[in-house]
Amino acid sequence: MNIDVTVRPELDPDFLPAVLWNREYKEAVRESGNPVCVSIALVRPDDTCTIFETCILPFTANNDADTLRYLERILKFLLWQRGGYKVLIAGCDPVAEKLAAIYAPGGVRAFDYWFFGDQTYLQPLEISACRFDAIPVAYEAVMPLGRHTDGCRIGFDLGGSDRKCAALKDGEVLYTEEVEWNPYFENDSSYHIEGINESLQRAASYLPRVDAIGGSSAGVYVNNEVRVASLFRGVSPDGFEQNVRRIFFDLKERWGGVPFEVVNDGEVTALAGSMSLEENAVLGLAMGTSEAVGYVTPEGTLTPMLNELAFAPVDYRADAPTDEWSGDVGCGVQYFSQQAVARLAPAAGFEFPKDMLFPEQLIQVQKAMASGDERAKKIYSTIGTYLGYTVAHYAEFYEIRKILLLGRVMSGKGGSVILQYAREVLAAEFPIIGKQVELVTLSEKDKRHGQAVAAATLPMIVK
Repeated sequence: MNIDVTVRPELDPDFLPAVLWNREYKEAVRESGNPVCVSIALVRPDDTCTIFETCILPFTANNDADTLRYLERILKFLLWQRGGYKVLIAGCDPVAEKLAAIYAPGGVRAFDYWFFGDQTYLQPLEISACRFDAIPVAYEAVMPLGRHTDGCRIGFDLGGSDRKCAALKDGEVLYTEEVEWNPYFENDSSYHIEGINESLQRAASYLPRVDAIGGSSAGVYVNNEVRVASLFRGVSPDGFEQNVRRIFFDLKERWGGVPFEVVNDGEVTALAGSMSLEENAVLGLAMGTSEAVGYVTPEGTLTPMLNELAFAPVDYRADAPTDEWSGDVGCGVQYFSQQAVARLAPAAGFEFPKDMLFPEQLIQVQKAMASGDERAKKIYSTIGTYLGYTVAHYAEFYEIRKILLLGRVMSGKGGSVILQYAREVLAAEFPIIGKQVELVTLSEKDKRHGQAVAAATLPMIVK
């Protein structure tokens, strides 16, 4: 398909926005006059279920490749957005069989098969065709977490390059800190638990007592149990099972069994935005070590959805940048994180030592931006253009009133450039969405510490 991209990223003109490719495919479906209805159900072990409905082109040899690409990319997005261990697909049995082969051991998406099966939901990922009358009823539970400000609380936020902590008393922030660390390749799990506990102890010194602790961390957490988290990638499988999987239970015990809740950092980003903006239907997007995304529903609740959009596709070109963890191409982490800055830096004309870490490269780009360096501005304008198209893509899967942008990449003058270019894309390509969805950010301090503060409000204190 020939896709017309009106606004091309300065440093990455071959970017092929997912939203435009999907729009072109759906237009072809309408023009065919014979759309085939498809229903996709994703079921989780707790029996919650999410449904996605769409239409595809009639089954012909000419359409098969585009249809498989459309549904494969949609399924990939749904898995990382909503989660599920069982996928039921009605309306296209031949394509469902191909998808099952793709998301299987030895298939192109073997990583996703492993992630959602053995790691996240602790049972094999199943993808199968079914009749429409076998599609279950949609059911999304809500999680009563957050917005609790009573008592003496500690909140923490664990990132790949720093950990943040905050102390609150009856909603008043008494203390915040940011400590550099490098957890990714530490094979000794004591590095992680002792580092976190050290931050908790410093925060506790500003409080008369500790009534509750809430945490935000990159990864997948189910009832406070670590299922998958890149922060612990350096720990061996045995060490993970013995010392990491229940690390937050161990910390809770150290702190006398006080209410202790830990959720994905993206969810806390959204919660922080919803609380600060006094608005619901908020998508929080933090551009830091990775892309952390979370969602607060129009009713003001969190859900069991994963919202791990760092690994959901946003660029459909075949030779898009590859994520080194999942092995897939065109995923959000390469466009909305420190990795994106490092990837674009050489194209902008920066030459950094090969061993310079991503956070250090970002600092150098931020300094250049502060001094008016046009090379740095091109990096931020490119990310902003990516963002404009991706906001329109995300709006296909979420009901959004506001998108809150946080994280290190949004800090400084570069964050304003990202906002400017994203808004320009929305105005040029998606004027309706541009009017419906507001892009917002917070103060520099809140950008960096808002997640730790919001995390402190997660646990409920039972009186």
